[in-house]
Order: sequence, then C-alpha cells, then structure tokens
Amino acid sequence: DGTLYVGTKEGRVVSVNINDETRRWSDPLRADGAAGGLFGCSPVTAGGGCAVGAPGVAIYGTPAVWGELVYIGGYNGKVYAFNTDTLGERWRYPREDSIAPIVGGLLVAHDRIYFGDSDGKVYALDAATGDEVWIFETGDDEKVDKIWSSLAIDGDTLFVGSFDKKLYALNAADGSQKWQAETGGAIATTPLVYDNTVYIGSFDRYLYAIDAGNGGQKWKFMGGNWFWAKPVVYGNTIYAGCLDGKVYALKADSGSKVAEFDLGSPVSSSPVIAGSSVIFASREGLIYSIDTGSNEITQLADVGEQVYGPLAASEGIVYIHTQDLTLHRLNAGTGTVLAPISLESK
Repeated sequence: DGTLYVGTKEGRVVSVNINDETRRWSDPLRADGAAGGLFGCSPVTAGGGCAVGAPGVAIYGTPAVWGELVYIGGYNGKVYAFNTDTLGERWRYPREDSIAPIVGGLLVAHDRIYFGDSDGKVYALDAATGDEVWIFETGDDEKVDKIWSSLAIDGDTLFVGSFDKKLYALNAADGSQKWQAETGGAIATTPLVYDNTVYIGSFDRYLYAIDAGNGGQKWKFMGGNWFWAKPVVYGNTIYAGCLDGKVYALKADSGSKVAEFDLGSPVSSSPVIAGSSVIFASREGLIYSIDTGSNEITQLADVGEQVYGPLAASEGIVYIHTQDLTLHRLNAGTGTVLAPISLESK
C-alpha cells in the first residue's frame, strides 16, 4: 500500500511512504549487555559502521508484513511485531529471555512466521500472537550450526540453508523433515524456488539446482568465490551475483552459462527485476541494469556508499539501502537518480 519498511543500523524499523516521503520510526531494539552486532552491521564483512555502544541492536534481515503487523528479527535474539501504521510494539518473542542472534529475514505464510536462527534452529510462530508453534533443529547432536539465510516456501514446504552445508525441506505445518541435500560448504543464501527446483548458493563456490520434490541434485555451477546473494529468475534464466564481482546468467534447466558480467567488486546484495531488466548493486555502490533480452549491461548510477542489503523495486523505482542510513532511489528505466531519503531518526 505504498509503504516501504526497512531496518537500520540504529536498531529501528522505519516506515517510508514512497508517495509523500513521510517517515515513522520504531523505538530502537535493545539488548542486555553490548549493543550492535558481530559484523559491524554487515554479515558479509566487518567494518560496516555499526559502532559498539550504539543505541540499538543490529538488524540484518528484511522486515516482513502481514495484515496490520510488520515483523523484524534482531541480533539480540528476539522477534518483534509492530503495528504497521504507528510502529508501536504489539508483541515480542521470546517474551522474557532471548534466543541466539537472528541474522536472516522473516517469512510470513499460512498465518505463521518462519525464521532460522544462529542456534541452528528453525522457528514457527503464530503470526497474530507470537506464540511458538514448533521448532526444528538442523545439524547434529555434537555441534550447533548457524542459520543466517532467510527461508523460502513453496506450497506447504519450507526450504532452509544451514552452515552445516545442508539444504533442508520441511513440512510448514509441523516442522517435520521431508528431505535434506548436502553441498560442499556452508549456506548463507536465501533459496530461490522456481519450476519445482530450488536454487541455492554455497561457500564451496557452487550454485546448486536441487529438485524441490526429492532433494536430488540437478546441476551445479562453479563461480570464482562464494554465492551469497539470492539469485533471481527471468525468462527461464537464472541471474546470480557472486562475491567474485561477477553476475552469472545461467539456463535454469541445465546450468549452462548464457553470459557473465563483471561488476568490479563483490556482489552480496540480492537483485530485483524491474520491467524486463535485472538490477544489481556491487558492494562499492555501483548500480547496474542487465537487459534480459539482449544481455547487455548498463551502469545506472554510483550511490557512493557500500551496499550489502537486498534491493527493492516498486513501479519502476529501485530502492537501495546503504550503510550511511540513506535510502537511495533511481528510475530503472531511465537511470534518473532521485533525491535520497534519510533514515536517521530525529
């Protein structure tokens, strides 16, 4: 309904009316003990600019909206539900203590909230009340493996990647495991589900195509570094950004390479589709458009700040959240850069 929600390194959820640019801020997330996060406000690398002693708790994941509530997970190990209009807190989970730090975003489906946690567990909560519905634990009994990625869902099946090098398919209703598929490295990529196939990147430098029904491997493609950002699909072509600074265009059914594009610096930000173009951001803040018809790439803008978070798009406008508490905007069709919007609380 014309409102964009974003989490900031101040530990606040901000709502931005994209029509009149009015903003509203939640109270900052708080933690007992040290504030901030482990990675300087970027899971990809240190030095993102979230100082120790900052007033809020680091927010790495993208907010999720359901009805009149917007949800966020904090590095303090809590999930919060805020009213979409006022950003007043409605409930939090857990109510008393906390779980391990939450890095990934939240997924809302079937009137529930699903998310993975740094304790290696997948949680399902009632979206209205925050009551716990079920918990599933990845890894084995000897060690705890982190979950940093957001989950994906297709029908009644949840897909989650873990640092234990496995992709899990879970029954969304009760959390029971349907299958698991193993890769050669830890997984931090949010899965992409398309045409009964799950596409997932791994720290072994491969992008995998996994059968969504049985977990069998269809193909894998090796990049020059880790695949961190969630890929997108357009016209049966997968576009996957890699930390080697390249975007790979691959045939969805076979994994054969259609084209590759060198963005000059690592790609850890998930792209968006605007019209018939795929929009990518390099870590150094250069914004590119790839024409899906001609496979030609055009540099649209240089926002001048590092970009780690996923891009968003609405009605042809691309929104880029940078490390300096700024929401940059540009027209994906013309490349026109619009005035940025400050997310800093007043």
